[in-house]
Parts: sequence; C-alpha cells; structure tokens
Amino acid sequence: MSEAADTFAIPIRLNGADLSAEATGALWWPDEGTLIVADLHFEKGSSYAVGGQFLPPYDTAETLLRLGGAMQKAGLRRVVCLGDSFHDDNGPARLGADDTARLRRLTESCDWVWIAGNHDPHPPDHLGGRVVAEELAIGPLLLRHIASHDATLGEISGHYHPQSAIRVRGRRLAGP
Repeated sequence: MSEAADTFAIPIRLNGADLSAEATGALWWPDEGTLIVADLHFEKGSSYAVGGQFLPPYDTAETLLRLGGAMQKAGLRRVVCLGDSFHDDNGPARLGADDTARLRRLTESCDWVWIAGNHDPHPPDHLGGRVVAEELAIGPLLLRHIASHDATLGEISGHYHPQSAIRVRGRRLAGP
C-alpha cells in the first residue's frame, strides 16, 4: 500500500462527533483520541485448521501488525474493539507466544476496550484491557457490536454486513 493510501481518510460527522474513516479500516475520533476497530477475527486461520480447512497461519500476526500501524496516531488514548476480535472463544488460548506478547503491548499502551461479539461472547480479560458486555457510551456516540433495532442517534456497530441479492436466469446471486 502506498503512503498516500495509508493516509487517505474520509471525514464523517455523526451526532456531533467528527470522525475519520481511515484506509486501514479503522475509525479515528481525534477529539476523544479513540481508534475504533471491528471484526479483527484473531486466530481465524487456526480455527479453520481444526476443521481441516487450511488458511495461511500468519493471519493474527498480520492483523496485529496492521492494528499497531493504525494506532500510530498523535493523541491516541483509547482503542475500542467492537466485537469479533477473536474468531471464537478459544482463539485467545491458541495465540502463539509472539502474538500474545505483541497484543499485550498494544493493550497496555492505552485504554483498551473489548466489546463482546457473536464470535467471541467472552472477550479475553487476561490479555489486557477491559471487557464490556454489550455497549459503550462515549460522549454523543454509542459503540456496540450488533446494531440495535431501535438504534439511537450516534450508534456505531461493528457487526453490519450489508448484502444485495439479484436473480439472473433463475439463479440467486448474493454478495457484499
């Protein structure tokens, strides 16, 4: 990725909060010094390997590297993970020693918040940071994993996967 792509961002104003959608996939809230991320799915590869589907074994290391890069923000005070940080509840136990140490360094570098997700309903509390079961309110925003049916203004959810479907020659095609 080029340097220009690394710094590309789209400004968003949501419920009075000025945010920046970053090329890294993270959402940056400079006024709060908060980086918001979702669906990291650490240890997805090792989860699939148990079932015989082999993915490259470096997914967690790569995600940690990219996350560490996204955290290189002047004024960073907090990271909020909007759920599905681990691919499953056993993901933290499958972390290798190097990845565990790298993750601990990240969680100890700021106020780190894990919000429970559908893949990881019991986020790890032994890897640093603090665990929030469903949602976290910060100023005018409400951060959660799954969007509420009666969403309030300023709600940001991590688990939103819009899809579209069409019929072509009698066959249904669906995708993101």
